[in-house]
Amino acid sequence: MSRLLLDTTFLVDADRSKATLDDLIADDDEVAIAAITIAELLVGVLLADEAHRANRQQFVDEVSDTIPIIDYDATVAAAHADLLVFVRRQGRPRGAHDLIIAATANATQRELVSADSSAYEDLPGVTVRSHRP
Repeated sequence: MSRLLLDTTFLVDADRSKATLDDLIADDDEVAIAAITIAELLVGVLLADEAHRANRQQFVDEVSDTIPIIDYDATVAAAHADLLVFVRRQGRPRGAHDLIIAATANATQRELVSADSSAYEDLPGVTVRSHRP
């Protein structure tokens, strides 16, 4: 069994390919998402044209109803601060939301599953699994 944190790119890929999460995750894996992931998915809903908005909202609802959401709490905030200091000292900025997702994975000791593993490259305490070959 793996403890996984699914990032937004993974979920968007799943939605676009019309794959079910069961096709992409083992039965015994324990999955969750960061709260910021819901915000990112909702932006996609709000920016969608009329033809796609309902389907995107349905996907967000399904994700919210079936995958546990990890809040941004004091433990995640401390991990986030550590990562912010690391990237500033490294001189290699990262996306604000990506760092929150990485901090959530770090704080909850989960492996991060992403379609864009480069966003999390070299972050201390963050293990990333790319679902793309």
